[in-house]
Amino acid sequence: MRRLLFLLPLAVVLALVGALAWPILEGRDPRALPSVLLDKPVPAFDLPGLAADTGGLHSDELSGRPVLVNVFASWCAPCRQEIPLLVQLSAEGVPIYGIAYKDEPAATRKFLAQLGDPYRGVGVDRDGRIAIEFGVYGVPETYVIDGAGRIRHRHVGAVTEDVARRTLLPLLEELSK
Repeated sequence: MRRLLFLLPLAVVLALVGALAWPILEGRDPRALPSVLLDKPVPAFDLPGLAADTGGLHSDELSGRPVLVNVFASWCAPCRQEIPLLVQLSAEGVPIYGIAYKDEPAATRKFLAQLGDPYRGVGVDRDGRIAIEFGVYGVPETYVIDGAGRIRHRHVGAVTEDVARRTLLPLLEELSK
């Protein structure tokens, strides 16, 4: 009986390791944050622009062809890291729209003027309501929207060259067919 009690902590540790390893063994990324909005339509919204004389962003603009929607903020360090790549992708013809999350329009304008503006349109989500409707966990987040206006992929964190070339661009290409 004493030997069995001695093995109990080992059994508990092995059970925990097995439970944590199971998603990896199944091929799922345990860091991935699931989205209940995958394959669902983009939430309806009409956001103001960065200035009174500029257009904002309307959910209708996100249909008709596959696009990326990037939720960002000027105060977000990873957003600063990803913006040069987004500028490059935009120059390559990738349609990217931005949602400025809980940011002052003046700060967003300064951010884009300093680091580059990859966006075909930017909507200002000052209270974060639209981001919540998208299911945003934190900035930056990037969504692939298909031609029918449905969310097809969610990337949490800064877009890297690897993520862009291995995931986002192939998916945009596939959805364009």
